[in-house]
Amino acid sequence: MCTTCGCGTDAVTIDGKAHAHGHDHDHPHDHGHDHGHDHDHDHGHAHGPGCGHDHGPAHEGAAAHSHAAGVPAERAVAVERAILAKNDAEANHNRRLFTRKGIFALNLVSSPGSGKTTLLCETIRRLAGEVPIAVVEGDQQTSNDADRIRATSARAVQVNTGKGCHLDAHMVGHAVEALEPGEDSVLMIENVGNLVCPSAFDLGEAHKVVVLSVTEGEDKPLKYPDMFAAADLMILNKCDLLPYLSFDVAACLANARRVNPAIEILQLSATKGEGMDGWLDWIREGAGEARSRRVRAAVPGAIA
Repeated sequence: MCTTCGCGTDAVTIDGKAHAHGHDHDHPHDHGHDHGHDHDHDHGHAHGPGCGHDHGPAHEGAAAHSHAAGVPAERAVAVERAILAKNDAEANHNRRLFTRKGIFALNLVSSPGSGKTTLLCETIRRLAGEVPIAVVEGDQQTSNDADRIRATSARAVQVNTGKGCHLDAHMVGHAVEALEPGEDSVLMIENVGNLVCPSAFDLGEAHKVVVLSVTEGEDKPLKYPDMFAAADLMILNKCDLLPYLSFDVAACLANARRVNPAIEILQLSATKGEGMDGWLDWIREGAGEARSRRVRAAVPGAIA
């Protein structure tokens, strides 16, 4: 259970099949390799397409400032920390797999309706034949988004969280088993539409990418600071609509940087294509760095 909001994970399905959710059993993500869950990855290196983000402050924020109604704060903090510790072990396992296979994994987070799926579909079309992309789709119900991704000829696995409001590393690990992304590929994880709980859950991704549409209001980074603090990149989407709105772009960018001074920001329109080149170049750079880490990791004694 997520103690931030009280959501449950007992009705999770992956591509329509019931998913036995639990963090204490061994699952065969990684046949023939060490399945240890030690947290040996440094999350604190500098931002950029090729490195992971420091998830610690977001975890502390979720544990320290949010708890379910009727639950004593001390108990909520203890349970939240235990949940996040187990999640981080699973995430670290996912990350080692991604590193070994040269997979550039991104966790796309946003409010519902920001245009994440449209952005993914357009990204897949534009990078077709250049960078192989596979997608994990997270929603409470339906396979609508996975169906849209599959219509582009990309492989996708749908994770339905039932009452859950976010994906966790365990769900993603099993989805990746089903998806079997190839070496030197890009894995896009489209999280459940929610700007709260996904900020606290590391999935093993290289980066969280927060998508904000210009129809949502320039104050969103201030209203949901944990999410923008946890993200390495913010995409301001639907910029083609700016002539019809009273959205203050400069204020939005300032608010995001007030929360996270190091955040990178791209402005684009997924439907019109404006600004997409910057996003595609960012992916290319990150995918190239993931390939380089795979090669280094394969050399005995080398530092990945």
